[in-house]
Amino acid sequence: MDTVFEPGRELSVLARADVVVAGGGTAGVAAAVAAAREGAQVVLLERGGVLGGLATGGLIALLLTLDDGRGRQVIGGLCQEIVDRVGAAGGEFHPPAGHWASSEAVLVEKYRRWGLVWGKDAPVRYSVAYDPEILAQVLADMVVEAGVDLLFHCLGADPLVEGRRIEALAVQSKAGRGAVVAPVYIDASGDGELFAAAGCAFELERVHPWMWFRAGGITDVSDALEQGAPFFRTTAADQVLVPWGLAARGGGKIDATDPRERTRGELDARRLALEEFRRLRVEAPGAAGAHLCGIASQLGITESRRVAGRATLTRQQADRDFADAIAVTGHWTRHGLVYAVPYGCLLAAELDNLLVAGRCISVDHPTHNATKEIPACMATGQAAGTAAAMAAAASTTGGQQGDASAVDTGALRVKLAERGALLGYPFAARAGEGG
Repeated sequence: MDTVFEPGRELSVLARADVVVAGGGTAGVAAAVAAAREGAQVVLLERGGVLGGLATGGLIALLLTLDDGRGRQVIGGLCQEIVDRVGAAGGEFHPPAGHWASSEAVLVEKYRRWGLVWGKDAPVRYSVAYDPEILAQVLADMVVEAGVDLLFHCLGADPLVEGRRIEALAVQSKAGRGAVVAPVYIDASGDGELFAAAGCAFELERVHPWMWFRAGGITDVSDALEQGAPFFRTTAADQVLVPWGLAARGGGKIDATDPRERTRGELDARRLALEEFRRLRVEAPGAAGAHLCGIASQLGITESRRVAGRATLTRQQADRDFADAIAVTGHWTRHGLVYAVPYGCLLAAELDNLLVAGRCISVDHPTHNATKEIPACMATGQAAGTAAAMAAAASTTGGQQGDASAVDTGALRVKLAERGALLGYPFAARAGEGG
């Protein structure tokens, strides 16, 4: 490998806080807001200029799902608050509770056309279609209201590690290189950039990238869908969402952490998304006069690095409770399948003051298909932020400040429940029924 030498240097401290969160996607926002609401001083680093990650810039404008597929809500807390706020701004649509778990063909087809029902023989789910622009503003409002120190266009580039702790995080921005310092850090980067740079073990998957887009000017959306048009309804009457990816054209998988492969994915996906839009104008019912409202500004990457944490949730542990569970999630394509997420899935094995939230938590590949979804990412983000605030305050209660592994999980679960998280799923009852 060709190398050059980077000399050591002193870095100006941009900020000192109790908790530093790397990544402003939905998991990072949930983590930052949760920690701040617990009284922690929080710095949130986001490499772009908008919050939400794939939920906004990626146009993945669907929350799949907040329920178990049997009519029971399993994700609440900050995720539910965000749904409520987006709804108050007129930017979301979801099936009413009375329709959840229904297999009535008319209802299933109605909500499938919104992109809210996935999987063979799937019933109606508590899933949400939303306007990504409204979501982005809601997330920004929540971060500002919580008093989070938000730094856009800042990349957490290099954790400075001593022993089993991150002592500071080098940050790259338009102003050059600096550092942020805190007793606790949260990696909510999606691709696990912080834990990988810190030397933590991880697993890596190659994936087909996606590039969703929106189109407007559809003559009659209902009629087009009735005729089998390949898009979803949105909260805008004449606008549709097209869930398109390279896999649809036989494109190969990429390593999303490799800059050359990711660049190739971006170029190919954007070019082919435009081709798909032109094809829709010719072939899709009602789309002859359609116009392109926008292609996702962020490549759709569903998986890359997953930390090898102190616990790893596996497919065989579905429908099983854990004493230290900090979140519960359903599965968007397999109704009735439920996972409780142990706290250890958020803990890096090699470092004591690093938590992980979102799609790069410690799970196996099959389970990742459930925990990568936006509602689950918000749930693990809320848990990580709450735990980080508790760890940062440990010096006042006799513990080691910043030791996330020493957090009392019983007390953490109480705090999460008090703030709306749904941790009381009846796994024992399900087992007794043979479920």
